[in-house]
Amino acid sequence: MSDAPLWIPPAPRDTMLARFCATVAAIDDRAPAADAPYADWHAWSVREPARFWTHVWDLTGVVGERPARWDPARVLVDGDAMRPPHAGQGPRWFPDVRLNFAENLLGAPTADLAIIARDESGRRRTLTFAELHERVRQLAGALRAAGVVPGDRVAGFLPNVPEAVIGALAAASVGAVWSSCSPDFGVGGVLDRFGQIAPKVLIAADGYRYAGKRIDCVARTAEIVAALPQLEQLVLVPFVGDDEAAAQADAALPRAVRWDQFLARGADAPTRFERLPFDHPLYVMYSSGTTGLPKCMVHGAGGTLLQHRKEHALHTDLRAGDRVFYFTTCGWMMWNWLVTALAGRSAIVLYDGAPLPDANPAILWDLAAEERVAVFGTSAKFLAMSEKLGLAPARTHDLGALRAILSTGSPLAEHSYEYVYRDVRPGVHLASISGGTDLISCFALGNPMLPVWRGELQSLGLGMAVDVWDDAGRPVRGVPGELVCTRPFPSMPVAFWNDPDGAKYRAAYFEVFPGAWRHGDWAERTAHDGLVIHGRSDATLNPGGVRIGTAEIYRQVEQMPEVLESVVIGQDVGAGDEKDVRIVLFVRLRGDLVLDDALRDRIRQRIRAATSPHHVPKVVLQVADIPRTISGKISEIAVRDVVHARPVKNTDALANPAALDLYRDLPALRLY
Repeated sequence: MSDAPLWIPPAPRDTMLARFCATVAAIDDRAPAADAPYADWHAWSVREPARFWTHVWDLTGVVGERPARWDPARVLVDGDAMRPPHAGQGPRWFPDVRLNFAENLLGAPTADLAIIARDESGRRRTLTFAELHERVRQLAGALRAAGVVPGDRVAGFLPNVPEAVIGALAAASVGAVWSSCSPDFGVGGVLDRFGQIAPKVLIAADGYRYAGKRIDCVARTAEIVAALPQLEQLVLVPFVGDDEAAAQADAALPRAVRWDQFLARGADAPTRFERLPFDHPLYVMYSSGTTGLPKCMVHGAGGTLLQHRKEHALHTDLRAGDRVFYFTTCGWMMWNWLVTALAGRSAIVLYDGAPLPDANPAILWDLAAEERVAVFGTSAKFLAMSEKLGLAPARTHDLGALRAILSTGSPLAEHSYEYVYRDVRPGVHLASISGGTDLISCFALGNPMLPVWRGELQSLGLGMAVDVWDDAGRPVRGVPGELVCTRPFPSMPVAFWNDPDGAKYRAAYFEVFPGAWRHGDWAERTAHDGLVIHGRSDATLNPGGVRIGTAEIYRQVEQMPEVLESVVIGQDVGAGDEKDVRIVLFVRLRGDLVLDDALRDRIRQRIRAATSPHHVPKVVLQVADIPRTISGKISEIAVRDVVHARPVKNTDALANPAALDLYRDLPALRLY
């Protein structure tokens, strides 16, 4: 790590985080001083969770029915131990309050811009808060007329379009539970998810466009509907909207109701928000499903709202009137995170299409410039590929409105930090963030009052008791270990679906370290009190008994100009006392390049020089494609299973399952 930070906040005392600290210090005699270091504020927020989270409620303007005076004993009940909330046991947050998530996001029906929606073809749509309010009112009325009541499930099989946002907020208005899949899911992947939660209403698009291609959704929707016996209503969004799609829909989905027709059923409905308990289910989110049937995580309305308000206002410095963008689909939790930005009166910018289409690889930088985006969210992969393609928006685009760039999905390599400050926007606040669907938020993320250090996530999130432990459950610093959380937080799942005794919930997080949430990330606390993520714990490599995070290898390989991307696994070799693991690296190369011995040697030399001899792969092979989950994450486990001739349990969770055939029964990996 360099001794010099890449960014120092130019006006830390003008941030919303600084104002929050100053206000809390003035009204709470148990809080740190306003100018105390961030580490003191974080320690206080973890030590005094009831006080911290009530201040978040009050100072971010949460709307709901609450006691006239907060009683800390009734803010967090049974919060002395970290365990799953189940059957009245375990932590319960704000049991005496009632709220509605949609009411908090919609606010006053003003002419301020709420949604800007763009797609790959160049189409642009906008909605003001007044227009969004009106459409949510109509759809909520239509859902009620269709018999939807609190607790029912409303599902979306949709691109990243305004109708998805309207659907989620209308469901929340009623108290129904929203769950969505992006239209790049196959039928099996959708049914693995929606089949478990039995939606009463499905909102689906007729198709979408990606990388210049028109992709039909009607045939898949017909199969999905046929396999959901509890489904009572199908609403079809004519997103493609051409005659071909209309004819296909009429033939294949005769019982479908068009979007506008369905909204008309709620034309005379009053505006009505069901205020429900803090932990009333809001979303069902899903694990990736690459190791079996996806786990269905139920997230509560209050916990989701409070966490996102904290992260948007305090950690991202997102303000009313700002425009915030995240490249995401409706099948990834960052979509839910983005939607909540409406609660702070920010305008959310939606994009549907390929992030780097051949016709215009700079399309997202065009969007950022043209829409005056203040906060630009993306993935580490997008930034790495932008660098590979030679994109330099600092010299080609006016990004004067851009204050922050957020990156998640995988660890952000050090060279990507340098790329952003050199070629994207010098002076921007670059925040690598990490959390997950499991908490629908972040454990570690940006901080507008602290420096940015190359390769590090800036800080632990306020209110999140995050640490790194060794295998014996002892805190460690400066070396990798297991990322854990030791105290309850409001956005823990309120339950897993179809988990009556809580066994799935406990197995997911609490069986390795009793009394602590083991997140499954291999991480390291730094000297700056930041965090480095080295990869997933279940994908770490163990050559010679030395545990290595896969990100340590990716950081080196993917800086090489010949390599577009890579995947690394550990292959079991030997038996008995001779049993070991050898590192196997697969690379996808640029253009027509062919992997030869000279390039293999350069790859190995680079890894050895920057890491250690233990990191050097024994085998380096070229592949034409790398399997990814539908949310874009490399599926190391699926590759490992194929190499070991084990079945991949759920290929429907992969965006490109055919890629697995490239790794099957390779002569170079045969051991005997």
